[in-house]
Amino acid sequence: MRPALLIANAVCKHFGGVKALSGVSLTIRAGEIYGLIGPNGAGKTTFFNVLTGLYRPDGGELLFEGGKLQASAPHVATQRGIARTFQNIRLFANMTALENVMVGRHARTRAGVFGGVLRTARTRAEEAAIRRRAGELLRYVGVDHRAGDLAKHLSYGDQRRLEIARALATEPKLLALDEPAAGMNGTETAGLRRLIEGIRGDGVTVLLIEHDVKLVMGLCDRVAVLDYGSKICEDVPAVVQRNPKVIEAYLGGGVA
Repeated sequence: MRPALLIANAVCKHFGGVKALSGVSLTIRAGEIYGLIGPNGAGKTTFFNVLTGLYRPDGGELLFEGGKLQASAPHVATQRGIARTFQNIRLFANMTALENVMVGRHARTRAGVFGGVLRTARTRAEEAAIRRRAGELLRYVGVDHRAGDLAKHLSYGDQRRLEIARALATEPKLLALDEPAAGMNGTETAGLRRLIEGIRGDGVTVLLIEHDVKLVMGLCDRVAVLDYGSKICEDVPAVVQRNPKVIEAYLGGGVA
């Protein structure tokens, strides 16, 4: 059995009287594609926000690689090896595709303010390496032909891929994707599936929120289902699809 990469123990998050997460526990193993599904408002994105330091949990704990994850800010989660994309695309619209990925890569740079101001040889060499790696990642996700175009001029599907490239630039061990197939057509979704499989094949564990249930069930090794902030099921896709609570809460009759 693969070792656990992320363990959530009874994680809670409340907004006033609303319990967005009520004691959610789950385990994501290294090298798997793990799906997190549920109806709107179930708590999926709230879990992502707790995981990546945008929200502080009100209870429970997260363990990452065996150590307690105290992601009090997004950069802390990034440093630990967790990257994410967003349900609503958050690119730098007036920067090029290449520059967007370079921004992500700067999370792993070593040059400080002194080197940046004086433009030392080490700083220049590091920036050249960042540019090369950004170009490689654009090729990896299939957007290299738009490297010099502003992000706002890319198609919706290419923007989704660009956001994944920027996340990969941080060298994550866990990549959390929040509805990456939203707004994609069938051809784009098929390409996204191949990309996610390739990312896992290259050693990155994937946590996937997605409303395209057919994609989730065909892609994920295991799936957890949230409803009203609570986990109602966690198992392999074939078992999840047959679970009466899941059918009632979300699937509405199963998946063809």
